[in-house]
Amino acid sequence: MTIETFPGSSGYIDAGPDRKITYFSNTYVLGLTVIAGIGGLLFGYDTGVISGALLYIRDEFEAVDQSSFLQETIVSMALVGAMIGAAAGGAINDKYGRKAATLLADVVFALGSFVMAGAWNPYVIIFGRLLVGLGVGVASVTAPMYIAEAAPSEIRGGLVSTNVLMITSGQFLSYLVNLAFTEVRGTWRWMLGVAAVPAIIQFFLMLFLPESPRWLYMKKSKSDAIVVLSKIYDPYRLEEELDQLSTALEEEHQRKNAVSYLDVFRIKEIRLAFFAGAGLQAFQQFTGINTVMYYSPTIVQMAGFHSNQLALLLSLIVALMNAAGTVVGIYLIDHFGRRKLALSSLSGVIMSLILLWGAFYFESIGTANIGWVAVLGLALYIAFFAPGMGPVPWTVNSEIYPESYRGICGGMSATVNWVSNLVVAQSFLSVAEVVGTSWTFLILAAIAVAAFGFVFLFVPETKGLSFEEVEKIWKERAWGKSSSHLESLIENNEEP
Repeated sequence: MTIETFPGSSGYIDAGPDRKITYFSNTYVLGLTVIAGIGGLLFGYDTGVISGALLYIRDEFEAVDQSSFLQETIVSMALVGAMIGAAAGGAINDKYGRKAATLLADVVFALGSFVMAGAWNPYVIIFGRLLVGLGVGVASVTAPMYIAEAAPSEIRGGLVSTNVLMITSGQFLSYLVNLAFTEVRGTWRWMLGVAAVPAIIQFFLMLFLPESPRWLYMKKSKSDAIVVLSKIYDPYRLEEELDQLSTALEEEHQRKNAVSYLDVFRIKEIRLAFFAGAGLQAFQQFTGINTVMYYSPTIVQMAGFHSNQLALLLSLIVALMNAAGTVVGIYLIDHFGRRKLALSSLSGVIMSLILLWGAFYFESIGTANIGWVAVLGLALYIAFFAPGMGPVPWTVNSEIYPESYRGICGGMSATVNWVSNLVVAQSFLSVAEVVGTSWTFLILAAIAVAAFGFVFLFVPETKGLSFEEVEKIWKERAWGKSSSHLESLIENNEEP
């Protein structure tokens, strides 16, 4: 097979087959990752900005100030939109491509931001929140999928984790923006409206980016796919990638029926993959991350630090730690492995939640007021969660599904994440009121123990494997056929 070179290709053309691929070794792939990751920035900004904006919305609209239901609806409507967007995003990605889905998400998100900025009553704000949620939902499916399909398998985890870094950076940015506009006229309108800027920037940058090479090869144009792939791989590796794509395309053509949602549950290997992926997404939320991100000022005040300014400052530090921890995860995920990183992360999360339980428990029974232990517990929680359970679920879900099911399964698992997110956001304070803050953290610790068992039993290691090799793992698990070659491959890739 003869491989042609193309103008504008990466520096790999003169590389030999033993050249090591690193995170920074291909600026073309890194550029695709950062631009696609702006969708993650929108994701993070939207989840964080509303906490500050709501304070000023209450000041302007008396109806909101007097109605807890309206306040909860304004906050949660974006999550409802994200659930819908994630559910629809899979089908949109499969039919129209990752690039078109990203452009659509940007348009809807920007429109929602403008609607909120110009809202004349609370119900218009709610409608705007629904629109930005739809955009975020589609982006949450599309960005990791686009990055994964353009990334060499050796660094796929780190590149997909860059999208999670953009999410955590967006959350941190939202806190800074909230502080920046506190003294500006039309405070909350600026807070919510400025989110349109990165959406518009991403829209125009995406116009100059290619479609995902895997989607192009499987759905549209092999020649266009080869042009893109030649900018990512050297000739030796390019031939190998094209052979794998050719095999995958042939297998897809052999399927008689169109892919459907029912197939996800009917076909055993797809069902096993979805169970692992969706379970990871659910446990990411139910182990309490958005309890910390949404309610960290409240938790800090519960710990005895009653100053609003101090609570906001400590919350800003929590957000910064979350972003910094994700940077660590970008390195570890391709060196340590997805499964090992998740198990290590959950071990630390369990310890941190038990520490939080102890701090609040001893305070509640009057033995001691050790609020500093609670703050330490929060810091440790973020330090353990951010590098592992932050990026691992998104990375694993971007690589464990066969090509023809990647959009549908990715959308369904992202929907599980958003539903779980909504449940946690709506229930934490209520549960804390019923059973007490200390026992709420102990419940989260018990869930984290269950998550550890789930990862240990059901999530395979996928570090360094091609999409086709990952697909073989699920076929092995589904049908019990032995393959000494595959077992050897997995063992080698599990080594740090």
